Amino acid sequence: MKYLLLAIRRTKSISAIMTYQVHIIGGGLAGSEAAWQLAQAGIKVRLSEMRGAGSDDANMTPAHQTDGLAELVCSNSFRSDDADRNAVGLLHAEMRNLNSLIMAEAGKAKVPAGSALAVDRDAFSAGVTRALSEHPNVEIVRERIDTLPSSGLTIVATGPLTAMRLAESIGAATGEDALAFFDAIAPIVHRDSIDMDICWMASRWDKANIDPNNPEGDGKDYINCPMNKAQYLAFHQGLIDGEKTEFKQWEKDTPYFEGCMPIEVMAARGLDTLRFGPMKPVGLDNPRTGHWPWAVVQLRQDNALGTLWNMVGFQTKLKHAAQVELFRTIPGLEKAEFARLGGLHRNTFIQSPRLLDQHLRLKKAPHIRFAGQITGCEGYVESSAIGLLAGRFAAAELAGSDIAPPPPSTALGALLGHITGGADVDSYQPMNVNFGLFPPMDEKVHKKQRKEAMTSRARAELAEWITEIA
Repeated sequence: MKYLLLAIRRTKSISAIMTYQVHIIGGGLAGSEAAWQLAQAGIKVRLSEMRGAGSDDANMTPAHQTDGLAELVCSNSFRSDDADRNAVGLLHAEMRNLNSLIMAEAGKAKVPAGSALAVDRDAFSAGVTRALSEHPNVEIVRERIDTLPSSGLTIVATGPLTAMRLAESIGAATGEDALAFFDAIAPIVHRDSIDMDICWMASRWDKANIDPNNPEGDGKDYINCPMNKAQYLAFHQGLIDGEKTEFKQWEKDTPYFEGCMPIEVMAARGLDTLRFGPMKPVGLDNPRTGHWPWAVVQLRQDNALGTLWNMVGFQTKLKHAAQVELFRTIPGLEKAEFARLGGLHRNTFIQSPRLLDQHLRLKKAPHIRFAGQITGCEGYVESSAIGLLAGRFAAAELAGSDIAPPPPSTALGALLGHITGGADVDSYQPMNVNFGLFPPMDEKVHKKQRKEAMTSRARAELAEWITEIA
């Protein structure tokens, strides 16, 4: 990627003369967002990213495929963009109000996905890399950091796949054992290998999300592969019987995260679990029959060209040969060619409610902040949001002020509150932003209007908070 080469050349030319005020470890979504917020505040940043530091496999992770900043590995979706009735959509809006780089580049790389915000992952990563590599206050250094710095403002945003040596250093500094869970990756299919004589294009309930920049679009954003009952039952059994990835001994007690459950694990929970989950046919009329199928496999566009499509909800730990054999039994995918097959990796996160203060500082070493998924938030947007806050908090500290956290009634504040004290430490698990993290309304609101009321309250209180920190 030419932007990555530009970033590396630029780093070499300025590293000898540039000094930095904040060191960010990790160039994922959280680290990239934190770097942008600090740089925009006029603060010089050193952004250390181990991917691209050399040909050594130790400088890659089990999930990443490139050395691009903010690479998306599990899905290309930022989930719902509905800011009126969805907590993550509200988080999108709040981040845009705070000049988020991640949300700006997501908008530029957007691909059709109904009411969701999905992106061309290559264009998105290239945009983030370009923006940071061209910023005069950012120095991108391709290096692996093995120990936590003993001094100087630092943001650790290494994500759930933190390199082993650094993870050990974090463990030594926190005095806590890291918790862990498994995260699974969904396969990606080449569009021209899908049989559209069997499949059809539609969004659930025909909910169109027409892009104003593309008025010719029809809002039919998903490819739908229909299954009858017999096909579904055979497929379900294939998931149960398929050869799975073997766990190492030390991994056997590691739990899955409910929001990214492998499809075969869901299948094992019951015969109809998938039909009420990622394979639900509700709201999808097959134009060839006029009826809902027994089950549906949906694919979502994964790149701007529309040549790659992601199998929605099909995170899996099936071995690759088993995936190809089974997934080609899906109607319309009999000749499917896979750009990427599913996979499984072990994620780690710290016990943030015990270890971090409300400004994301490590209580035992307050010059260090943590951001992103390593804190135990889950999801691309949530990870970026915590990176945004970490950057803002560090900028305020350097300016000699100590800004208050965003109000708990906002999406940003609710997520931060969960991470830094709103959860029971002993049962702390990764969590996406949701309205259950928000304080209840003071006045009684009918259930049907509750989400809209909560988003209205959040907008008003975020606007007031932005005025206070300006």
